[in-house]
Amino acid sequence: MPAGRVSQTLEIGVGMRESRVLKVERVAELPSVTVRAPAKINLFLRILAREDTGYHQIETLFAAVGLYDEVHLERTDGDLSVDVVGPALGPEEDNLAYRAARALIEHVHSEAGVRIRLTKHIPAGAGLGGGSSDAGATLRALNVLLGRPLSDAGLLELAGELGSDVPFFALGAGAALAWGRGERLLPVPALADAHVVLALPPVSVSTAVAYRELPPVAPRSPSVLDFHELGRSKGWAECAVNDFEPSVFGRYPQLREIRDAIAEQGAFVARLSGSGAAVYGLFPDQAAAESASASLAVRGKDVRFTVVEVLGSQPEPEVRT
Repeated sequence: MPAGRVSQTLEIGVGMRESRVLKVERVAELPSVTVRAPAKINLFLRILAREDTGYHQIETLFAAVGLYDEVHLERTDGDLSVDVVGPALGPEEDNLAYRAARALIEHVHSEAGVRIRLTKHIPAGAGLGGGSSDAGATLRALNVLLGRPLSDAGLLELAGELGSDVPFFALGAGAALAWGRGERLLPVPALADAHVVLALPPVSVSTAVAYRELPPVAPRSPSVLDFHELGRSKGWAECAVNDFEPSVFGRYPQLREIRDAIAEQGAFVARLSGSGAAVYGLFPDQAAAESASASLAVRGKDVRFTVVEVLGSQPEPEVRT
């Protein structure tokens, strides 16, 4: 069979779990795929309810921003492996990119060997979704490498089994509203009238601990939003809250100070991202954002401040042969 060709089989699952699976046969050439995995910020984040299972129902507006890890996948004759360039992330089998690749390979019954090279730039424990982005990018890139055996819906289903933020990154959109545990998504227009100053303090916040320390919350309804205004800050700025801030700021008061300092520089929204520790501010133009970042960097020597773009969509995987 010529390189790059696949044989087709059809698997029908149960209920809504219908997926079209292509069984990938051995190819003569071993291509590779590279994709940049962006960070995200939460333009707002509300806790709607706590389930009996201990999980929380949330409502959030994700926006992908221009701070990236890089994921490179290469076909090999061996098994699945991951090499991390940057801070160590623990055992290989706990790495979300590795888990994503393993889940997809097993789901489509592929015998492909894949080497993952993960170059880290997004800090862990920052509320920027670095590990989830690596997983979502790995799913999209590996699906390309294997000849697209899964539909977009199939990728999202698999992503939902890996973690709350992974479906957003598997979706590939620049922005999306999310509900439930983060798996129910509605792509929305990307934010077009704001520039982001991102503060990266030398603090790592455990998401699990942040959820445990949330105060009890009475169930509440989602926000009422105008879909057509979500690409402009006035469409959601009034509900730009983060319900993690009171408890996280109680444990890490320096993060409140960073948020307040960004607001003092003229940000029209300044918030913790996710459960922290990253803090961001939105500014009306690039010049204002650059000026604020420079001023903040002088005051906060141990905090990295950077200006990042809001993405219209997440980078697509690039095939290399």
